[in-house]
Amino acid sequence: MLNNPKAYTDYSYITELVCSDCGAKYSASTVNTFCLDCQAPLLANYDLDSLRAHFQREDFSLQARARGMWRWHELLPVQSPFNCVTLGEGDGPLLALSNLGGELGLSNLYVKDESGNPTGSFKARGLAVAISKARELGIRKVIIPTAGNAGGAMAAYAARAGMKALIYMPQDAPRANVVESRLTGAEVVLIDGIISDAAGMVGVKAKAEGWFDLSTFKEPYRVEGKKIMGYEIAEAFGWELPDVIIYPTGGGTGLVGMWKAFAELEALGWLKSSKKPRMVVVQAEGCAPIVKAFQAGAAFSDFWINAHTVASGLRVPKSFADALILKVLRESGGQAVTASDAEILAAQFEIGHKEGLFPAPEGAATLVAARKLVDQKWIQPDERVVLFNTGSGLKYLEDRL
Repeated sequence: MLNNPKAYTDYSYITELVCSDCGAKYSASTVNTFCLDCQAPLLANYDLDSLRAHFQREDFSLQARARGMWRWHELLPVQSPFNCVTLGEGDGPLLALSNLGGELGLSNLYVKDESGNPTGSFKARGLAVAISKARELGIRKVIIPTAGNAGGAMAAYAARAGMKALIYMPQDAPRANVVESRLTGAEVVLIDGIISDAAGMVGVKAKAEGWFDLSTFKEPYRVEGKKIMGYEIAEAFGWELPDVIIYPTGGGTGLVGMWKAFAELEALGWLKSSKKPRMVVVQAEGCAPIVKAFQAGAAFSDFWINAHTVASGLRVPKSFADALILKVLRESGGQAVTASDAEILAAQFEIGHKEGLFPAPEGAATLVAARKLVDQKWIQPDERVVLFNTGSGLKYLEDRL
């Protein structure tokens, strides 16, 4: 539990960890996972009043600081620069999709393209912060269950930090994820089953042998790396937020992280308006636990039986943070949409042919959702809409041949 509520340094203004459900407080200077009382995710708090008194938003700009995610280090949990493990993650481009926007009747359609991150996906953001904080806390052995990209990112950052890495991954994960993980020194165990089966094995192994589990939301810091996507979007739009953000959702770290970022930005007084985006979850038809729960008005999702989809990152039968994801959707006035595998693959080709991008299947699913919401008139022609491409389609290439 919390020992020192004023643990922040000049490098980071983190003060504590707080349970997202019961509000119990934990120290940010000791090893923690999730809430011991209610088994809910922990989220980091920062002394935003002090930060606001000492900084202006322009102090974090690309004109003032070096490019990359760590230019926001005061709003990240690592308390010493010597513990930051980086491969140059962050500051992926926000691109206008004028061709697709014209076809959809949208005058302000954009994509936040995360494919240029280290290891080819947005997972680099979360794992960079998680590994950096683990290093700061003296952790030397890390383990993760993964559908693919998170494992590759963990392996790369663990190698750079000099840590041992162990990954449990489904046998049918994209081949590129297996190769990159082993190339960067991780031990990779391929299993029969999907990520939920891998998670069960990781839990047993971690407890038996002292590995630190970096599963989504079972440690507090991956979400902090993902939240910086929200800061970058706000900055790119001149400190006004878009009307709609469409996000491919498996574990939901980025969705929750961006919503957290928007709350922090509002508390800092950096936004020109208090209006926040309507957040949209898109999931595969073959694995849509959040969509089902949202449509049913439920507070939690049920475990999705027989999960299957070509978008491996969306094959997550139940997120550990399902309550948080559903809360974000409802607070934002958002929506939850499914995409079939056929629609996802068609959208990949459409984005490539019309915009010159090769998105991951997960990213392509956001175009499917946008089209459906435009057809339903839920999205209006003049609204500013941001799609998220979470990774490079090149990582799935062998599986398409």
